[in-house]
Amino acid sequence: MTTDELTAFAHGVFDAQPFSGFLGAELTDVGPGTAEIRVRNRPELQQQHGFLHGGVVSYLADNALTFAGGLALGGDALTAEYKINYARPAVGDVIVARAEAVVTTRRQAICRCTITVHQDGAADGDGRVVAVAQGTIVSAGPARADAG
Repeated sequence: MTTDELTAFAHGVFDAQPFSGFLGAELTDVGPGTAEIRVRNRPELQQQHGFLHGGVVSYLADNALTFAGGLALGGDALTAEYKINYARPAVGDVIVARAEAVVTTRRQAICRCTITVHQDGAADGDGRVVAVAQGTIVSAGPARADAG
């Protein structure tokens, strides 16, 4: 896939996810084996202490891992498993999940994801880490011919 085809494919899949739209999530960057998803923090996504709900943080990890793995595998993909470690409460204006495929075989990709928060809407740069996740993503379609 060319970069334009990869981007169009990823956005087509993302736009077909009603839950992502419900959360107001944005797929902001993709590449071969990488993905970035952002959510703007707002009161209806918070728990009783005012932190972004852990379920929203988990959604970001799961979806970013799956996109990174699927793009590394060259097509549609599903999460086989993932683990998340919450480092601190998510308090900030924008929450960003950045994932990358670390190892890719013919049918699966092992991926890692870092979830950060950013103040004042500035979601560029490193941000403050609130969670780290790792997952195994499996191909939901034919394997790519050049995958290892």
